[in-house]
Amino acid sequence: MKPSLANSVVVLLVVAAATPCLGEELVITQDTVLEKDAVLQRSLVIKSDYVTIDGNGATLAGPGVPGKPETFQGVGVLAEGCRGVTLRNLKVKGFASGLVVKGGDRWLIEKCDFSDNYHAPEAGWGNGPRQGGMILTGVRDGIFRDNRANRVWNGLDLDNCSGNLIVRNNFSHCSNVCLKMATATNNRVLDNNLSYGLRIAPGEVHARDSTSVLIESGSDDNEFRGNDITHGGDGIFIRVLNNWVSKNNVFIENDCSYAHNNCVESWSPGNTFIRNKANRGSYGFWLGGSDQTVLVGNEAAYNGLPGEHHNAPEAGFSHGGIVFVGGSSSHSKLIGNYCHHNNGGGIVFRGDVASKGKRWNAFHWIVQGNRLENNRWGIYGLYGDWMLLADNVFRDNAEGNHFEGVTNLIELKAGERGEAAPRAVLDGPSVAKVGQPAHFDASHSTDPRGRPLTYRWDLGGAVSSEVKATRTFAQPGFHRVGLTVSNGRLADLAFRDFLAVEDVADELGTEGGAAQWGSEIEGDAAGKAHLAFRNDPQGIVGRFALRFRPSVYPGMDVTAIYPAKRNAGWDFSNRKQLTFWMKYQNPNTGGFQDAGPVVWLDTSKGRITFRPAGDKNFLREAAASENRWIWQRLTIPLAGGEAWKREIAGTPDLKRIDAIGFAFDSWEGEPFTVWLDGLTCE
Repeated sequence: MKPSLANSVVVLLVVAAATPCLGEELVITQDTVLEKDAVLQRSLVIKSDYVTIDGNGATLAGPGVPGKPETFQGVGVLAEGCRGVTLRNLKVKGFASGLVVKGGDRWLIEKCDFSDNYHAPEAGWGNGPRQGGMILTGVRDGIFRDNRANRVWNGLDLDNCSGNLIVRNNFSHCSNVCLKMATATNNRVLDNNLSYGLRIAPGEVHARDSTSVLIESGSDDNEFRGNDITHGGDGIFIRVLNNWVSKNNVFIENDCSYAHNNCVESWSPGNTFIRNKANRGSYGFWLGGSDQTVLVGNEAAYNGLPGEHHNAPEAGFSHGGIVFVGGSSSHSKLIGNYCHHNNGGGIVFRGDVASKGKRWNAFHWIVQGNRLENNRWGIYGLYGDWMLLADNVFRDNAEGNHFEGVTNLIELKAGERGEAAPRAVLDGPSVAKVGQPAHFDASHSTDPRGRPLTYRWDLGGAVSSEVKATRTFAQPGFHRVGLTVSNGRLADLAFRDFLAVEDVADELGTEGGAAQWGSEIEGDAAGKAHLAFRNDPQGIVGRFALRFRPSVYPGMDVTAIYPAKRNAGWDFSNRKQLTFWMKYQNPNTGGFQDAGPVVWLDTSKGRITFRPAGDKNFLREAAASENRWIWQRLTIPLAGGEAWKREIAGTPDLKRIDAIGFAFDSWEGEPFTVWLDGLTCE
């Protein structure tokens, strides 16, 4: 209910100060209308729910001097934990940040101008601080419409914000990012001007870290429709520096053209791009590690031209329209795209060159109904498997198509232009027990004309052509499961990220044992930090997994220890290996660092430490791309081995192990989360 206090309206008549020194804060606890067109050298602090502030054209002016970034200080409008606030018709300039909102829901912000706050077009590389126009943290179910934030560092910065509608705003001409999203989910971004997210000096090759739209750290299920995202350093950048992917975002009819580098760059899986423009950048779509990606009806043209943007040319193909390189690209569909006049390939895929595609490749694609015209190559493909081509038009590509190291390349006969494709439906599990049959069914797949369908399955390397397929997985771990359905002219695909899981008779602390775990946190001289352990029902083995997270993270090694009392008394003398499942989320740029996890076994006589060989970090360099977002299984031989280096301190005895520890180290200082499950020694 809206409190009765808000039924009254306070009209503030304030005479502007003669100098730009900030006066006392204006504290808002009820509905307020500012003096029309006043200029106030003051900040505004909102401290009540369900209040309406009408700026009435007034300006809050901070101390900042244009061209001198160090002079921009303070916050123009600040609110913490307030709900149901309406803010309209206000101008805020000269502050480090025009608006800062922390927590709260159901905000309405409209027709406000947060331009000319902190702006640093001469800054070097790096993200810089969260400041500029609208800086929102933990804000949910709000509406932000018809606002401006130009000539600022970040136009709209959303951290852990969800369910917001962002419509018809102008957040253009920002020196870092026009729209920045981290752990931001289920937001709708419609008809905004997000152009010129650009920080570059005349003649400079790269646009430093600037981009028009930056999406990272689990920013899932957002919709972007009809936005102007042109002239950025990148246009859209879905970044995964910390291995925390952003999935299930949909981009419809956005214009991302004229990017200095990539019109669209993504390193995340499971995103969909429909009828967007990605023209006249260095690359149209640059998609590395973008498994399970769908591109339908996009235009990617005039990219990498010698007289225009042509930065960072790649060996072999130079530039391109739709380009998948730098990481795996499984289960992807490219349908009805128009790629033309690119200085390189219209469509490009390239697996790992050093291993000739064995480490990772392009796997299980449908390339269908595309127009590929006036490029150097129509398709340039290097190291792929199970690629299906259908109903594509190739015209006037100077060097035709190029395929090398591509297996199971299938091309269907041409059909009628514009006919509809079948729909693949895969029914079956994502998890099954080792040694037990896993059943997969494609019988609910359909063809719009009722034509007979053919089926091709790949069940982790086992191939079948039946409508139903079964495989009994002998080894635990991750397996790709894919299905292609064809009517002879067109095709569709479906897939599963599949895990084969073994039963574990005796889990060590990961089956409901959260209360028995303890921790050591390096760098916590004040003793304020601890690991918070929880039994998580969303596990992979048994009923529970173990979840833990630092309450405060001082930025050094964190070790989870079981049992905390170090009195286990396990006899591992006849055991061969430690096994466990692990997944993680880390919001810090750069993610985890150094070797990890480092695992140790403590005895009364010394310690045995297992460190990934070559300082590999399995939380940063997983065996499969999919392990970035699903569980991965790790095995550590007690004798050490090629993947794990064993280090001995003292004279430890495997006949009596008192405790096991898992050590992690991250960049920066935000708490991260780790899950362990199925921990055993066998």
